[in-house]
Amino acid sequence: MDFFVARQPIFTGAKEVFAYELLYRSNKENIFPEIDGDIATTDVIINSFINIGINQLSNGKPCFVNFTERLLNLKIPSYFKPNEIVVEILETVEFTQELVVICKELKSQGYKIALDDFVLNKENPFSYPLLELADIVKVDFRETTAQTRKIIEYISRHYNYKLLAEKIETEEEFKSAVKAGYEYFQGYYFSKPVILSTKDVPEFFQNYLMILNLLSDEEPDLIQITELIERDLSLSYKLLKLINSPAFRSATKINSIRQAIVRLGLTELKKWLYILSIRGNVTGNSEWSKEMFFNSLVRAKMCERIAIHRYKHKEAPSYFLTGMFSLMDVLLCLNMEEILLSMPLQEDICEALKGHSNQMKDTLDLIISIEKGDWEGFGICCEKLNIEDSIAHNSYYEAFTWAQQLMDI
Repeated sequence: MDFFVARQPIFTGAKEVFAYELLYRSNKENIFPEIDGDIATTDVIINSFINIGINQLSNGKPCFVNFTERLLNLKIPSYFKPNEIVVEILETVEFTQELVVICKELKSQGYKIALDDFVLNKENPFSYPLLELADIVKVDFRETTAQTRKIIEYISRHYNYKLLAEKIETEEEFKSAVKAGYEYFQGYYFSKPVILSTKDVPEFFQNYLMILNLLSDEEPDLIQITELIERDLSLSYKLLKLINSPAFRSATKINSIRQAIVRLGLTELKKWLYILSIRGNVTGNSEWSKEMFFNSLVRAKMCERIAIHRYKHKEAPSYFLTGMFSLMDVLLCLNMEEILLSMPLQEDICEALKGHSNQMKDTLDLIISIEKGDWEGFGICCEKLNIEDSIAHNSYYEAFTWAQQLMDI
C-alpha cells in the first residue's frame, strides 16, 4: 500500500468528539503533503479515501483534511461533500488573492475552512480577508509563544472564527486554552491518564477479575468458570451476543455459556473477558471514553497482528493484552501500577505497560506513533521491529476495521 491514513480526534471542552483530523503519509515520501507529481499523484489521495471510505474513518463526524496550494487549485475538496470535511489550509500555503478567491468559492458551496498553525502576518494584505472566511483557526501550542497566542485570541473577538488548540499535551495547557476561549482541542493530552487517588477499581471489574484468576490456574475448573459467568446475567448476555455476532462468523448459533467456552477456548475466552471488562467501564459514558476504548481495541488487534507477522504466534495473545490494557489507566483514572497489582498478567506485559523497554513496548510505540501522526517515529519503530511499512499499514487497517465491528455489537 503506497498510501496510509490514520485519524486523530478533535474534542470539545466537554471532551465530546467534534471531528477527526485525517493524518496521511506516503511510503515514498515520508510526509505526504509535499506533492510534486502530476494529477495522477493527486488521484492516489482520492482513490485511497474512496477505497478506505471516509465514512468508515469518520463515524459520521466531519474530517479535517490538509490541503496544499496545488490541491486547492485542482479543486480537490470538491471530491467530498461539504458535510464530510473541513478544508484545512496548511501553514505552508501562501496567502494570496487567488487563495481568497478559492476560499470564497468553497464557502459558497457550503464547505468549512480551517487555517492550520495560523500566525498573523500584518504585512500580508490577504491575512484579514482569509480570517473573515475562516470558520476555525488552529493554534499550535508547542510552536507558538504565549504572546503570539494572545494576539490571535484577541483578534478572534472581532471575527466569527472559532479557536482550536492543537498539540495539547498537559492538563495545564488544556485549562489555559479553555480559559482563553478555545472551543476545540487536539493532542496527546487526551490519551494521558488523569489520576484520581481516591478511586477504587470498579466493583463490576472485580467480578471479571475473579473469573480471570480462575482462568489463569494451571488446570482451570471449567464447571466453576461456567457457573460464575452464568450467575452474572449481564456478562452472560454480553458474551453470547458477542460470540453470535458477525465478528465470529459462527456457522451455528451458540445458546449456552458452556458452548461459548468450548467454541472460544480458554485463551480466547480470557481475551474476550478482558475486552468486555473494559467495555463495561465505558458503555453509556462520554464520547471521550468510547474513543479511548476504540483506540484500545485498535492497539490490541494491531499488537497481535504485528506479533504474528514477526512469527511470534504463541506470544500473540500477550501482545493483544498489552495493547488492550495500554489505556486502562486513562479509562479508569487510576495509576497503571495500581491496576496491574490486581491483574493476572504475565511479567513482560506488565513491564511494557509500565513503560519499560521490551519488544511488546516497541510494538506499542509503533501504534502510538500512528496515533500521533509522528511519521518519523513510525519509520524508526518499523526499523526497530524489522517490519516493512506495508505490513504496519495493513495491520492498522485490519485492526481499525475489526474494532469498528466490535463497537457496533
